[in-house]
Amino acid sequence: MNDSGRDGRDERGTQDARGGFEERMRELLAEDAYTIRPSPAPYPAIRRRGVLERRRRAAAAGAVVAVLAALPVGAYALGGDGRGGSDTAAPRPSATAPHGQASTGSPAAPSPSGPERPATPGQLLDGISFAQATRGLEQCLAFDADRIKSLPKNSPSRSTGGLGRASEYRIILAMRSTGDTNAPGDGIHVVAVKERPQQTRLICTIRDGQPGLNTSVGGTAGDAAHPVYPDINSGKLYQQSFLDKGNWKLPFRWGIVGTVQPSVARVTVSYGDSSAEAVLDHGWFVASGTLHQQVTKAPHVKGYDAAGKLVYDSDRDKEYEKTLP
Repeated sequence: MNDSGRDGRDERGTQDARGGFEERMRELLAEDAYTIRPSPAPYPAIRRRGVLERRRRAAAAGAVVAVLAALPVGAYALGGDGRGGSDTAAPRPSATAPHGQASTGSPAAPSPSGPERPATPGQLLDGISFAQATRGLEQCLAFDADRIKSLPKNSPSRSTGGLGRASEYRIILAMRSTGDTNAPGDGIHVVAVKERPQQTRLICTIRDGQPGLNTSVGGTAGDAAHPVYPDINSGKLYQQSFLDKGNWKLPFRWGIVGTVQPSVARVTVSYGDSSAEAVLDHGWFVASGTLHQQVTKAPHVKGYDAAGKLVYDSDRDKEYEKTLP
């Protein structure tokens, strides 16, 4: 056989291999990379168990981008593991609502199949009604459902069915969200949880009417079995961007959530010039306050048993990141 025939087959084989590789890369991007407003830079608070996984994912993402640099792909974020959580957000329109207003659309009354209410009315803050909080949760779940439908039919993520329905959740916190340099525009945060089929926590953020979503799935317990376990993604509720370090917008509404064991009867949180007595809500603690000064330390969390004995102190928790980025 002459060389020209062999060269033709070699060239076709190379083209076929390249085409198959690019098709696989496009599928990977469809699963884990979709256009979003970049979420805040990862917090140094990521625990030891999450560091290796995130580095591995970041390396894989870099390889994908290097190979497909010529493809028309926008900004994206990789989902984290169960404890680390993942962030998604809907593309934002070019026109934005005035800052300082939480744009959530017309408040809709919760349907009979809506989420459960929080344990106390005080968990709905800043004039946010339960109907508004429900509407925000439904927006985020609808956004997640649309994302799942957009994945390839053979995608493993598609078979999970997404994050579920609003009726499966209980809202434990709603509060205003302050925009910063990395994520401009004020809005609202809605925190919702469910226990079945596996423990799931959502931080749903609505800005300019557009949903953004941070999720932790599969439990929040850390390496050590602490009676109190602050959610490692709560930083989204009590931090502004590290780009604004020392120049946060004040006053700043902050919040923090986490899990508690049945033996815990009381949780307190101090943060900067503010402090709060947490609400215990079906195995979760929920605390919030208003900050009037710049801070460098993360919220200080303490837990007590029924006898008043200190059973948890975040200062002694090796997994808890005690300083802000």
